[in-house]
Amino acid sequence: MIIKHVMLQLFFALLPFILFNVYYRDKLQNYSKKFIIITSSLSLFLAMTFSCNLNSGFYFDVRHIIMYFGVIFGGLQTGCILLIEFFVYRLYIGGDGIWTGSSVFLCTFFLSLFFNQIYKSTHRMTRVTCMAGIVLSIHPTLILYLNQPHMVTNYLFEHLVVFPLQYLIGIWLLTTLFHKAASDKALFINYSQNEKFEAISHVAASLAHEVRNPLTAVKGFLKLIRYSSLEQGKIEQYIDISLMEIDRTESVLSEYLSIAKPPSKQKGKTNLSHQVQVIIDVMASYAIMNNVEIELEHKPVVPVWIIANGDEVKQVLVNFMKNAIEACVEIPQAKVSLSLNLVDRNVLLIIKDNGVGMSADQISRLGSIYYSTKSSGTGLGLTYSFQVIRAMGGSIAVQSEPSEGTRFTISIPLLDYGQETPATRIS
Repeated sequence: MIIKHVMLQLFFALLPFILFNVYYRDKLQNYSKKFIIITSSLSLFLAMTFSCNLNSGFYFDVRHIIMYFGVIFGGLQTGCILLIEFFVYRLYIGGDGIWTGSSVFLCTFFLSLFFNQIYKSTHRMTRVTCMAGIVLSIHPTLILYLNQPHMVTNYLFEHLVVFPLQYLIGIWLLTTLFHKAASDKALFINYSQNEKFEAISHVAASLAHEVRNPLTAVKGFLKLIRYSSLEQGKIEQYIDISLMEIDRTESVLSEYLSIAKPPSKQKGKTNLSHQVQVIIDVMASYAIMNNVEIELEHKPVVPVWIIANGDEVKQVLVNFMKNAIEACVEIPQAKVSLSLNLVDRNVLLIIKDNGVGMSADQISRLGSIYYSTKSSGTGLGLTYSFQVIRAMGGSIAVQSEPSEGTRFTISIPLLDYGQETPATRIS
């Protein structure tokens, strides 16, 4: 029975870590103080509700673990909220051990504040955690013995072995696991931004060629107009062509700048077909520089509306296109193709290349943090892309064989079919 109690209480103690991995799994943000307050309060409430009652009015649970965690990751404010919650709920529960339990928890609060100062000022966090675990696992028994010695002597094994081990293991597990998860998330957010700027810098290098071509054409037409005696109709034709080239250059530069700017957090109605066309225009010069042909197999003729963040969608498309192009660099007649289709209230974006392909093991690890099929890659571009697509309620299917290319099928829920039927191809 006591083992069952310990396992249940440890589950309540680890609840903030579990909820962090569930809630922040597909988010490009780390935990907030509000998250710590909510999860710690929920854990404390559940732990006290299902606590172990060894004697009338004496309850034992993982409240000390939760208080320490709340103070370490949420600060003084979180600790005070947990303290108030405990006193209110403990008064409601009542029993003979109310004042002893309150004094023990108040002592835990001040000890947690003390260890928090050490934790924040040292790099030896594991050592501090173990030290805090030992102190916080011993002091409840000592205070209880000074106030109610019979409670300790009557349940000697529980107070000298079971509960101290529960506190020690719980504090070490929760603090270590949560710190590792939060550190990985922070590192991923940082590197994903660096990955974005690296991708943009590669595109920028090729964009110089894209801009230089129309400028060269405009310069040539202006020279013809200036130094040649042309009829009025010819001059107007050259001016129209020059203006078209300038407009095209302005459009490409504008779209490039919209990709390079920091993404907003807002989501809204986004035309996926327009975004695909924009990225094809921006990535065309990068493809030409790498001797790769880009083909839009079915050009969208009507808007394809989804709920998404437009900046995130552009970055996802850049990541997939860049990877597809780079997979074809060493391939003769290299080609990357895209298509859009409607299937069962979803829009399917298919990106195919005839590049080097991947093995089954490589496919299974795609999207994992820090895994890349490129020797110089971090894999964070695809990790970011997978997270964004999952956050939109979408999914990704991959088909690939070594030396036979790769096919990514991205499925995203459709906002509105308009006048189209689910089986109608929209592109």
